[in-house]
Amino acid sequence: MGSFDFVTFFFFVAAVIIFIQLRSVLGKRTGHERPPQEMTRLDQTQAQEGLDDPKVVTLPRRGRENAEPETFAAVDAYAAPSTELNKGLREVVTADPSFAPKDFVGGATSAYEMIVSAYAEGDRKTLKGLLSREVYDGFVAAIEEREKKGETVRSNFVGIEKAAIIQAELKGTEANITLRIISQLISATLDKDGEVIDGDLVEVTDVNDVWTFARDTRSRDPNWRLIATEADQ
Repeated sequence: MGSFDFVTFFFFVAAVIIFIQLRSVLGKRTGHERPPQEMTRLDQTQAQEGLDDPKVVTLPRRGRENAEPETFAAVDAYAAPSTELNKGLREVVTADPSFAPKDFVGGATSAYEMIVSAYAEGDRKTLKGLLSREVYDGFVAAIEEREKKGETVRSNFVGIEKAAIIQAELKGTEANITLRIISQLISATLDKDGEVIDGDLVEVTDVNDVWTFARDTRSRDPNWRLIATEADQ
């Protein structure tokens, strides 16, 4: 019995010594290692911060120049391949892989309703967060003009009949997306005496607009802003 215990103890000690030696060679750490996930997050943060530093040369994202076919699947599903629209959307996706045409249209139509309603109500705060500086100044000038005259707008947004991207392009790092939007609206402008001077208080009107939204693809701000508007005849 005693002999058995001695042999067992001997092999146990030998195993411990071998383990320690192997660990000293193969498992040695410097104290500066980062777990894979932590390293990924930190490297991504450093790379993002470098975008805003003119002294840092940012390397292209891996796979951007030779993107896999599935990268553009959503684009090809939205716009026929080989068309100018498809080409423009592909340029935007190359610069911003998170961009998806269908999702963008959904967000743009929501912004459209907010902007139309905010303009009618004279809500400058909401408009400021959705418009470029130039468009915002134009909207505010129109609001101030009607306020000076004592005019008010009564508006009821009925809905959007159709919305579609008609043009996409990348200007430097800025993505520009233009949509044609057909909406239905009940809107009337009243003078200071409450008389209707434009529009109608009950009639639903079709409104055809062409709006362009833009976003700097290098910016951390994910929001798009309206940079141009025009009526579509």
